[in-house]
Order: sequence, then structure tokens, then C-alpha cells
Amino acid sequence: MPTEPRSRSAETERPGPARGGPPPLSAFGLVLHHDGSWTHEGHPITHAKLREHFDRNVRYLPEEQKYVVTLRHFRGEISVEEAAFFVRAFEPGSARITLSDRSEETLDPVTLAPSPIDGALLCRVKRDLAPEGVLARFSNAAQADLLLAVDAAPSGMRLRVGGVWHRLPEL
Repeated sequence: MPTEPRSRSAETERPGPARGGPPPLSAFGLVLHHDGSWTHEGHPITHAKLREHFDRNVRYLPEEQKYVVTLRHFRGEISVEEAAFFVRAFEPGSARITLSDRSEETLDPVTLAPSPIDGALLCRVKRDLAPEGVLARFSNAAQADLLLAVDAAPSGMRLRVGGVWHRLPEL
């Protein structure tokens, strides 16, 4: 019994994401390491502009609880070794921090903690995306600026921000 020919459009359609929506996320071998370096499938990414682009385009997706990076129209899940964002600058007068994605916010001194990897300072940022926030790691320069505003008092370490002393957690 002869079968009816399939329409041309049915032959060329491929299964995929719903129209208009982003493709499903999956890891593709891109890793952001604790020191801010990037690798792809174990190979270091040495192109400075590509690394800067990745730094600026890391996003946290709260619904999926995943980190992604975008490159033009491509969006891929990344593996994050410790922190997905890096504090590039600290302003002690206002406690403003500038992050690697070029966003700015006010540091909450209570969230400061040492990295279990090497003792570098970490803090919590982007609390609008996750109630507890996500980790950001201080660059050497930003950490040096922050430590210039720290004082040892009989009650413990404290940070001076905008003329007000804030007790620091155990560092």
C-alpha cells in the first residue's frame, strides 16, 4: 500500500527548543577558576579580549541556579570553581564595589569571609538574584584598598566605611 509523501517542511524540521525561547542550557567545557582565569576543555584561554568579554558577560540564572556566559547570540552554562564575580574596585568612603561584570553595589561587610582555597577575601553580592547572594572574590588591588580601611580594635577587626566602623566577621 503506497504511503503519502511527507511534506517538505516536515522533512526539514528538526526537534529543538520552543520557538522564541533560548536553547536548553548545558555545560560546554568552559571553566572560571578561583583566580579569575578561564579554561575551555582544560586549555587556558589566553586571548585578553575574550577573557574580558567572558568576565563582563557572566550571568546568574536564579531559576536554574546556574551561571552562564554569553557570546553574541550564544549562551552556555559555565562551571565556576569558587566565585563567578570578582571585586575589581573598593571605595572605602562609600563601600561601593565594582564587579567584573561592570555592575556596582554597596559592600555588606558582614558577608566578608576568607576563601577556603587561599584566604583571599570573598563577599556576597547580587542579593536581588538570590536571597543569600552569590559569591564574589576580591582582586588583589580591591582587597588591598579594603584592608587599608581595616583596624584592629580590642573587640576585633573592624572596617571603616563612610566614617562609620563596622565589625568584621572572623577573618
